[in-house]
Formats: sequence, C-alpha cells, structure tokens
Amino acid sequence: MATEYRVVDLETGGIDPEPKTVRASSPEKAAEMALGLELVRSGAKRDLRARVYCQEAGQPLTMVRLYTKVADRDQV
Repeated sequence: MATEYRVVDLETGGIDPEPKTVRASSPEKAAEMALGLELVRSGAKRDLRARVYCQEAGQPLTMVRLYTKVADRDQV
C-alpha cells in the first residue's frame, strides 16, 4: 500500500513553497518520483537535497532527510 508523501526540494536555496505530493512505497521512491533523483538517507550536510514528510492516521508527522549520493555529486 502506498503512502502519501510531501517532498520539499532544497536545491532552490530555500524552502520550496510548493512541495510535491506523491503516493509511493518509501520516502526514497517519493523523492525519485517527484524530483527524478535517486537519493539516500545518509550523507554530508552539504549534500542534503530533500526533506520528505508523511503522516499516517493517528501518528505524528514524520520527516526524512535525503541526500545526493557521493557518486552523483562527483558527476555534477
């Protein structure tokens, strides 16, 4: 079952005023669908690319930070 995620792109230099909402099986998949990037859950602060939020019924809001892969950064 897919969960609804809000993906905030941090590449814009500030908080994205229009987060993208997608239904996906994981925060990583949601970011891939919304941004077209494969991101990972761990990385250096300078590689932070997105914040992904979700909230299941009756649960607190959850946020996952996603980072560009080191290999992706080296190609840019």
